[in-house]
Parts: sequence; structure tokens; C-alpha cells
Amino acid sequence: MIDPKLLRANPDTVRGWLSARGADTALVDELLDADAQRREKLSEFEAKRSEQKGLGKQVAQASGEEKSELLARTKSLAAEVKAANEAANAAGERFDELMKRMPNQVLDQVPRGGEEDFVTLETIGEPRDFAAEGFEPRDHVELGEMLGAIDLERGAKVSGSRFYFLTGVGARLEFALLNHAMAKATEWGFTQMIPPALVRPQAMEGTGYLGQGDADDVYHLPADDLYLVGTSEVALAAYHGGEILEAETLPRHYAAFSPCYRREAGSHGKDTRGIFRVHWFDKVEMFVHCDPADAEAEHERLLGFEKDFISSLELPFRVIDVASGDLGMSAARKFDCEAWLPSQQRYREITSTSNCTEFQARRMQIRGRFDDGVRPIATLNGTLCAMTRMIIMVLENHQQADGSVHVPAVLQPYLGLERLEPVV
Repeated sequence: MIDPKLLRANPDTVRGWLSARGADTALVDELLDADAQRREKLSEFEAKRSEQKGLGKQVAQASGEEKSELLARTKSLAAEVKAANEAANAAGERFDELMKRMPNQVLDQVPRGGEEDFVTLETIGEPRDFAAEGFEPRDHVELGEMLGAIDLERGAKVSGSRFYFLTGVGARLEFALLNHAMAKATEWGFTQMIPPALVRPQAMEGTGYLGQGDADDVYHLPADDLYLVGTSEVALAAYHGGEILEAETLPRHYAAFSPCYRREAGSHGKDTRGIFRVHWFDKVEMFVHCDPADAEAEHERLLGFEKDFISSLELPFRVIDVASGDLGMSAARKFDCEAWLPSQQRYREITSTSNCTEFQARRMQIRGRFDDGVRPIATLNGTLCAMTRMIIMVLENHQQADGSVHVPAVLQPYLGLERLEPVV
């Protein structure tokens, strides 16, 4: 959540953030009213409670008729204190619920606008000219079938639409990508993690994944009141929930491998072919806890790691600065890396890295002990390797005319192969 002090001192700034996101600015007025009510009711309760404590001392010293009057007042005051406490709690709950609806700030550098208003920061590598090579590129579905790497028919039979099996070299390719990703993360100083894929509601809410439309995209197990995560960001953010981290231990860098589950609500008819947009996939995610003063520098570092990893796979891609209306609830700024997809002749997102500033830390009570006192830290996240999308890009960009696929040099030691050969 944002800092309530900022809301009171600069409501127009907060309205500007909401407007940049395309959200209703009326939320600011509701929050200001709720905050005023909360503070008023709390003040009334504290005044009643103070009077109650004072009466207790007077009763102990009084006698006779005076004591009887004081006891009568004490009895009526107890009811007033209880009512004032209930009113203060109710006002506080209303304020908290409204604050949970408030998205993060939007940093000044973020381009304003909707999904299509992103700014391309750089383009790295050149897409292959398949026409010059004399053949039409196959898509990953055809290549996966030829290689015996992807079985969509049986995935649908077993689990339904948007599910799949990775088979043979498809499974081996994921393991190779996983090993390469974790080796790079270790080289960069990240602590490797395997987190739970089921989390409590507090973790989902704390990271902002139960806000606005996000709740429609998550899988909930009502009998256990647990959620299947759509990204290990959730578990990694909640890992230090309620803790105070010593300044000298920051920044903390984690790299986690986990399955991810998404309903893909609202994506009906989009990317229905193949494994680009699925209900389950595996992913290596990077996560950082740091001093807010270092957050922007850490964000650039995460982007640099993503670029390094994608480049190591010999893929052409571009980096975009995501526009304000497409940030999601928790991100104050987000960079996406989009690789070239030959079968669609366009760039598609394969990684994303977000600076969430203090937003998630405030919601989950993660603080640091700094020279100037105890205060919220900042959190950041970044995709290192979303397996299905990276497999797609490797297959399509490195395919050959006969349906074989060149294996990028960095993956060859893990696969023990220089080329994936068709089996059908």
C-alpha cells in the first residue's frame, strides 16, 4: 500500500497516479474521508479511555455518596468506551479495505497511456530472414510434434484445454533451461529457492494479486483457503512477511523455481494454439528485498540479468518500458523483454521485471532497521525463464529447413546435443 501520510499531504499526486493507470480518482476522496473518520473515532476512543483510567483512580480515593456517583459514571463510561472502541475499529477497517484497493505509485519516468503506449528502449539482435534461407518457418506446435517434444492432444485429454505434456527432448530442453538459469543466478549472487506453490490469502493480498481484476485469474482451493500461485513472486515476497531485516543484510537476492498456475481469465480466443498462454507452466523468478534508495538501481540490474540470459540463448529481442495503464497493481515501473516470434512475425513478451517500491512491503509488514530508524523496505521481481515461452522461442528461432533445431551453445552441455532431430 502507499504511505497514508503521502495521501494526506499530497492527494493530488495520488490522483495523478490513479489517472495515469486509467483508474477512478474518486478512491482518493473516499480514502481521505475514511482517514478523517478513522482518526476522529480513534481520538474519541482515546479520550473516553483516558477518562475511564482517571475515574478508576478517583474511585479508589473516594468514599460515601461521591464514590457511588463515580461508580455509576464508571459503569456508564465502560459502555461508552466499548462503543467508541467498536466505532474506531469499524472506521479503521473501512480505511484498510479502501487502502487495499489503492494501487502503487507510478514513477515519473513511466510512459503514460495504455497497453500500446509503451516505449521501446532498445532492440537486440536481428530476426532471421527465413525467406532468404529458402523456407517458411514452422510454428512451435508443428516443430514440437516433429521433434516428439510437445503433446497437446494428450494434455487436453488429461487436463483440458491449455494443458500439455513436454515429452522427450521437450522435457530435456526444460531441464537444460532450468540448469542454465540457476547457474546464471548463482553466478550473479542469488540464493536458490524452491518455494511452495500454495499460499495463504495474506500472501496473495500482500503482493497485490487479489486486487482489482487479478482475483479472477487465480486458482483458489476453498476447502483449505489456499491459493495456487501464478508466480513464485508471491511466496518470495511473503518469505520475510512481518520481519525486520537488518540493513547490513540488504539487498537480499533470491532465485526460485516453481510451477505457476493461471486461469487466463479474459484471454478466451487469445493464443489458443500451442503452449504460449497456458494454465500451468514452470518458471525461474528473481526477487529482491532492498533499501528503497537502491530500488531503481536494483531494477536496472534485474533487467540486465534478463537481457544477459536471453542473449545467451541467441534470441533476437527488444526491451520495452511498459506504459502506466498496463502496469498492474503492484508495479511502480515495469520493463518487458519481448522476443521475436517467427511464426507470428512480431515480438512477444517472455520476461518482465517490476519495481514495486515499498508497496508490497507495507502490506506485508516487511521492514528494515536503518540508521534513521525502522521503516519499510522495497521489493522487486523479475522473470529469468518462463519455460514454455522460452521453449517456443528456442524452437522457432533456431529451426532448420528439415525441421531440426539448433541447440544454443550454452544449452549443449546440459542436453548433450548440438541439434534436436525430428522423430516423425
